Order: sequence, then C-alpha cells, then structure tokens
Amino acid sequence: MLKGLSERASVSERWTGDLWGGFAATLVALPSAIAFGVTIFSPLGGVYPAYGALAGILGVTALGIVASAMGGTDRLITAPCAPAAAVMSAFAADLVHRGVGAESVVPLLIVIAVLSGALQLIYGAAGLGRLIKYMPFPVVTGYMTGVGLIIIGSQIPKLLGSPSGVPVWRAVLTPSGWRWQSIAVGAATAAVMLAAPRVTRRVPAPILALGAGVLAYFCLAALDASLMKAEGNSLVIGPMITVLGNQGGGFVTGFLGRVRSVMTLTFDDVASVMVPALTLSVLLSIDTLKTCVVLDAMTHSRHNSNRELIGQGLGNLASAFIGGVPGAGQMGATLVNLSSGGRSRLSGTFEGAMALFTFVLLGRFISWVPLAALAAILIVVGARMIDRRMLALVRSRDTILDFVVILTVVMVALFVGLIPASGAGIALAILLFVREQLKTSILRRKIYGNESLSRRPRPEWETEMLRARGGQAAILELQGSLFFGTADQLHAVLEPEIKARKYIVLDMHRVQTIDFTVAHVLEQTRDIMAEKNGFLVYSRLPTHLPSGRNLDAYVDRTGIAPYKSAARVFDDLDEAKAWIEGRILKDAAGTLKEAPLADDPETALQLNELDLFKGRKQETLDALDTHLEKVSFVKGTRLFSRGEDGAHLFFVRRGLVALMLPVGQTRSRRINTCGRGSFFGEAGFLDGAAHTTDAIALTDVEVFILSRANFDAFAESHKKAAFSLMAGLASIVADRVRFLTDELVATET
Repeated sequence: MLKGLSERASVSERWTGDLWGGFAATLVALPSAIAFGVTIFSPLGGVYPAYGALAGILGVTALGIVASAMGGTDRLITAPCAPAAAVMSAFAADLVHRGVGAESVVPLLIVIAVLSGALQLIYGAAGLGRLIKYMPFPVVTGYMTGVGLIIIGSQIPKLLGSPSGVPVWRAVLTPSGWRWQSIAVGAATAAVMLAAPRVTRRVPAPILALGAGVLAYFCLAALDASLMKAEGNSLVIGPMITVLGNQGGGFVTGFLGRVRSVMTLTFDDVASVMVPALTLSVLLSIDTLKTCVVLDAMTHSRHNSNRELIGQGLGNLASAFIGGVPGAGQMGATLVNLSSGGRSRLSGTFEGAMALFTFVLLGRFISWVPLAALAAILIVVGARMIDRRMLALVRSRDTILDFVVILTVVMVALFVGLIPASGAGIALAILLFVREQLKTSILRRKIYGNESLSRRPRPEWETEMLRARGGQAAILELQGSLFFGTADQLHAVLEPEIKARKYIVLDMHRVQTIDFTVAHVLEQTRDIMAEKNGFLVYSRLPTHLPSGRNLDAYVDRTGIAPYKSAARVFDDLDEAKAWIEGRILKDAAGTLKEAPLADDPETALQLNELDLFKGRKQETLDALDTHLEKVSFVKGTRLFSRGEDGAHLFFVRRGLVALMLPVGQTRSRRINTCGRGSFFGEAGFLDGAAHTTDAIALTDVEVFILSRANFDAFAESHKKAAFSLMAGLASIVADRVRFLTDELVATET
C-alpha cells in the first residue's frame, strides 16, 4: 500500500512539474513566436503581419504537441525560432522586391516549411543526426552570428517605424521616414528586456518587455487619438478578426485556398525554394541538436539525435499543414522549462496546448501588440546570438584562423546566403584541418638495424656481424594521418632510405588513417625496392583505427603487400627485425671466408653446456639433474599461459620459444624470443607469482624445467651451488633489464 501511495505521489509530482514547466515555457516561447511570425509576413504588407502573428501561435501549438510527442528528448521545448524567421523573411522580401504578389508568396513559404520538415525526416531516417551535431564549432558560431545580424537588420526598419519593405540601409539613412512613437516604444521594450533578468527571473524577460512595450504604446496613444485605431495602423499587428474571419470561417476558407494554390505550383516554383528549404532544414537541425547537447550536460542524460530529427521533422510538417511557422528546439524556453520543474516530454505537450489556449483567451488583444515592441525583442535576441567571444580570437596567432572561418561564414551569410555560408565555412575548416595535418611530422622516430637488434638470442659472432651490417635496414615509425595531404611528406621520408638501404621497415602502430594516395606511394616504393632486391616491411598494422577501418585488411585489399612480393607484413616489430637479421646473416655467411661455426641447433644442449651452469662441478650438476624435469614440446604448443602457476624456471635445450603478452581480446604482442641456451619464467620462479605472459613453441622445443620446490630441496644439501645459481640468475636478469631500458630509451627518442 505504501509503495502504491509513493508511486502515485511520484506520478503526481511529475505531472505537476511538467505542467508548471510547460506554462513557464509558454510565457517565453509565445511572444518570440509571434514576433518571428510577424517578421516573416511583414514584407507582404496589408493584413499579413496579423496572419504572421497567428502563424507564430499555430507554430508553437503544432511544434509543442507533435515534436515533443515524437522526438523523445525529455524537457525539450520546440517553437518557432530565429533561423526560420531569418531564412523565410529574407525569401519573402526578395520575392516582393521582384514584384511577386503576396498571394503567390504565401504558398511558396508553405512549401519551404513542408520541404524543410521532410528533409529533417530524411536526415533522421538516414542517420545523419550525429554528423550534423559534429559540424565545426567556428562554422556553427558563424551561422548563429550571421542569423543574429540578419534578424537585427530585418527589425531595424520596424523599430524606426519605416514603411514595410524598406531596406535597412535606406531606413537608417532616411530620418524623415522615422516615427518617434515607434522608436519610443521600441526603446522602452529593449530597456526592460535587458534589465528584467537583473531584477527578477520568476517572470520571463520577453513577457515583461512585451508588457512594457504595450504600456508605452497606450501611454502615447493617450496623447494621440489616431493611435487608438487598430485597423490601418502600421504601428501595431492589426485586427486578428481580419485573419480569422467570422468565427474562424474566414481563416479556414483562406487556408484551404492557400492549400489549393500550393497544389497548382509548377516544378520550377518548387525548385526555386529548394535552396532556402535546405538551408532552413540544416539550421533547424543544428539549433535543435545544439540545445539537446546542452540539455544532456545539465540533466546527465543522452538524447537520440536521429529520433529527435524525425520528431522535429514531423512537428514542422504538422505546423506547415495548419499554416504555422517552422521551428526548432529552443534553448531559452527549454532552460526555463527545466528550471520550472519540467521532467518529461509532457512539458512540451503542455506548452503547445497552453499556447493555443492563450490565443483563444487573449486573441483579440494580440492585434494591439506594437510592431516596434516585437522588433525590439528580436533585436535583443539577435544581439545575444552574436558570439562576441570571437573577437578575442584575433589576439592570438593560434586562433586567428578560427576567426577567419567565423568571419567568412558571417560575411557570406550576410551578402550571399546561409547555404553558401555553410559550404564556405566547412570548406575553409577542412582546408585549415589539412593545413594543420601538414604541419605535423608523420615520422615519429627513425633508427637503423645496427642500433636496435631483435630479442632473439644469438652467438656473439652473429651479434657482432649484425652490429656491423645491420645498417642495411632502416626502421621508420610513422604516426598520424597518412593521406593525400601528407603523401609528399611520406615520399620525402622514404626517398633517402630507398637509395641507401636494402630493407625499409614501416612501424605503423601509431598511424591514424591511410588513403589510396598513400597506398599508391607505398606501392611505388615496394616496386623500387624490388628492382634493387630489397624489401619494404610493414609491422604492427592496426586492426582498429579510430575511423573503424582495419588497416591490416586495407593493406591486403589495396595490394600493396601481395604474397611473395618485395613486401612483407609482420604482426610484431621484433619479428620483422629477426626476419631481416636472418637474411643479413645468411648473406654475410656466403661472403665470409671463415665464418665461425655455430653449435648445431638441432642438438639439445646438456646441463653443463648452459651458460648458467658452465664451470660447475660434475657431482653438483648430477645432483641438480635429479631435480630437473626434461620435457619436449612440438611446434605451436603453449608451454604455459598467463595467470598460471609461475614457480617454474625453463631452460631451452633446443628450439625457439616466444613470450607473448595478450593485448585486448584477440591479439598478443611478442615481448621476447628465447632460444637455445637461454631461460625464461624467472619472475615467477623468484617471487612465486603467476605467469604474466604466454609461452608458445615457435619450433619443436626441448627444455629443462626446475620448479621452485625442487630448487629449495636441492639448496638444502648444496647451499653454495644454490647461492651461485641465484647470483648468476640475478646477473642475467639485470642484464636483460638494462637491455630493455636501453631499448625503451631508443624507442622514445
């Protein structure tokens, strides 16, 4: 029972929070939506500003209900927005300037809204949501700044009271067309809009500002009786009854007429609106997803970008079908919803329903809203969209190019268009990225074969021979992005080594990406090496690049390392070194008149032939032999695995054993190769801990195995011999540590 009461209380609290959040969001979204609608339809003159106000309200309603229900992002408020006002008002003004009648412009605006919503559906269905939200930030900043400036420019004539359709520059330069009443109302509205947040945050600033503008207007109307007429008054929205008709029938009839006019549009008419529709769809998507990212950070949640785009597309389609203004997820209204208790998608639904209820309740008062007040609100909104932080980018040489990207986007947006601005910004951002990649060296380290030998154990004469002739091999550790922009740098790195070396090793484990241009350079290098009987050797090809590509598979598919060619591929750098060393020693043995004779590798060593036991008394060795286990393993056998009991010391009598360190789920890295006469497993033997590597027989192997228990038993009766064995073991281990230290130093320099 208590659990049921708790659940009902929780549901009640959630509904209450969503209700208050939706109400507060309505107070923020509705005035702005009316202003955006008026902005879009003002260039058409006549009764269209009033229709714009209605379109803004219908947009809030449709977007709030449909986008919230279908989008899936909790607390997100969708409403008409500045990018929609900027794109559609600019399109309408351009058509009017070219002499197109208002009745012909409205159907085209409806088509723009429909196409932008449909495109958002396509973006979401095609999974482009993630791509849109990863647009370069300088481009997004330039977008928003450009839209803000466009909004400001479109509202200045309304603030000054200039006639409809007058360009901003002409309105500013023609004081005779200014109306001081309009300027006074706009100044009062802007002042309250700016000052309200400093006084109170309980009532949204746009509501207080709009109230101040209306109050200022009626104060002026008390001094001028002509301002008390709504019809024919260019300073206010105008009678809504003209738009709605008698009990709404006029609006329905007019809307059905506009729908019929949409059906009569030609293919050329639809083609003419594709660019603004594409522009609008991208801007609305960016605006929404940017708001979602901020909301995620504040609520520790994670939105579904593609689902949200589908919801936004459906909301914009619904808005267009009922004659509303398109929109996007709004930052201000969303944050107000969040701070007022909104918890789920229901808050957006409540916001849409309340917008319609507010219109029904207060619809007749909307006709008295001054255009200058709406213009002042939008000018403040536009000013806040301008990223003033971009000016700080000029002060540093490291960020000046980011400022160039932002400035380019802004200038193209103002003088050409928003879609060309996005293209110019993205193209410039790509060029700057390529430039940055070109400044980064793709060669991290270069060493030669005589400076870094493999870990394979060799007789002293072989080591000396490799020190003398190992310079035939160059090991180049590459890094970063290998693509068309760095192909010339790669060629410059390879060219001197091609001339001087017989073996070129490319260590690829730090490579981030590779393209077909670089593959062609590597293919040419392989062919040149083949002409001089040399080899191009690849090692440590990544199987999972950040891009998701398998570089090992890519090398195979592009054919730059075909089987039995002058190219070789090794999973491990040490394996590549050992293979080259074997070829160098083979060539050296054929040219030496007196090559030292190595022990027969097929003959298993006896106890007294192991370096650790040379010079010991025979009776001591015989006693130790009774404590040893002689074991044989065929090629490919696992001698032990990581995590198994490690209290055993292995002495290699014959063959090769690889010590492999597991890396990830499916790969291992060879950290040592133990050959005839060497030993391994010393760490576990000394401290009793489990093995940290896998031991795998590379050939048929024979070993002596000395367990720690057997050694302790041997030490009880041969203390001096046991101490000498431990001292010798410690000395060899110390030598190995020094070798590994030197190799690490060489690797990191």
